[in-house]
Amino acid sequence: MLIGLLAGSAAYAQQSAAPAGSTGQCKDGSYTSNATKRGACSGHQGVKEWYGAATTAAPAAGAAPQAAAAPAATPTNTPKTTAPIPGTTKSSGPQPPANAAPGGGPGLVWVNDASKVYHCQGDKWYGKTKAGAYMSEADAKAKGYHPDHGKACTQ
Repeated sequence: MLIGLLAGSAAYAQQSAAPAGSTGQCKDGSYTSNATKRGACSGHQGVKEWYGAATTAAPAAGAAPQAAAAPAATPTNTPKTTAPIPGTTKSSGPQPPANAAPGGGPGLVWVNDASKVYHCQGDKWYGKTKAGAYMSEADAKAKGYHPDHGKACTQ
């Protein structure tokens, strides 16, 4: 029991010494104000201590350490949901339009005139960029186009 009290007091002492607005301390001694633990101390050897909610300011010297530390030490039992929040989308970037340009087919690639990239049949951008045309892969290479992400259509 004595060890638990000493450990709680030590954690409280570290948190009270933290700058206002910090949510954790990194292993190199610096502090972070990231909202989440993930990536909070990237480049600082990882997270040493996570306080959770941002600390506002150090409490008065007369305040009882156990009373102040108790709310922060209590874990929240808020369940994590996997359903998306309405009005938000999780996307990795721009999405292509639903309909592809007419034409295309086996043996043809779609060349994007703006980026000088060509897309193979079955690619999500095949026939769907704003400015482009269908041509053979050999013609695309001859005109200086390069494959999307360096992956040629034919091997």
